[in-house]
Amino acid sequence: MKKGTKKFVDKTYKLTRDAAPLSFMLPTRNSRRYPLMHFDEASGTNRALRYARNQKSPFEDEQDGNAIVEPIVFEDGFLSVPRTNQSLQEFLHYHPMNGSKFIEVDVEKDAQEEMAVLNSRVDALIEARQLEIDQVESLARVLFNTDISRTTSAELKRDILIYAEQAPAEFLRAVKDPTLKLNSKVKEFFSHKVLIFKNNKKDVYFNTDKNKKRMVNIPFGEDPFYVVAGYLQSDEGIEVLKFLEKNLENKK
Repeated sequence: MKKGTKKFVDKTYKLTRDAAPLSFMLPTRNSRRYPLMHFDEASGTNRALRYARNQKSPFEDEQDGNAIVEPIVFEDGFLSVPRTNQSLQEFLHYHPMNGSKFIEVDVEKDAQEEMAVLNSRVDALIEARQLEIDQVESLARVLFNTDISRTTSAELKRDILIYAEQAPAEFLRAVKDPTLKLNSKVKEFFSHKVLIFKNNKKDVYFNTDKNKKRMVNIPFGEDPFYVVAGYLQSDEGIEVLKFLEKNLENKK
């Protein structure tokens, strides 16, 4: 092949997830119902598109009066166009539904995206398998709000592995969260009723022998557990955290 010569290849196109059904007839000529126009940057004009296999150009203004318009049908969500049908490939390139109703299949890009997903899943599963039981318990409390006193270690490890496989990005983010232990501890405070909700979860109260006062108010729309965790990281909350941990040990 000479240098600079265009390489003609077979191409495959697929319907996007928003396009249905799997069998789809693509508009092939400009009309009021389906305007098929392409803005030509060179001339500054909108040019009408029309697919005719016996014409070299996809633009109506470059076609002769013998244009034979043919249907374009996606079967089972796909359309294969051989390298010998350059008129159709060019028409699909300029088609206004390209990118919304259909896209060209990029095998290399698809493979890279699938590899990224698989690698993320593998990384998450390796991380999950290496967790110590206390880390597994912390994750179970935070992710599933699990009462670990009623769940075996095997069940917890299984559930964490399944979650890591199904939601690897969310799992890895949770594992690396520096507040994981604190968030887990907050769940323990509530499960052992060292802290309790009142007023339809608008307020959090101490529930110890020496303290029944309100600790914090939960702003509308906020996650109460994260509000409590945030408070316990404040200057005022550090001593409160020690107090709650002491009472938690007494209740276990």
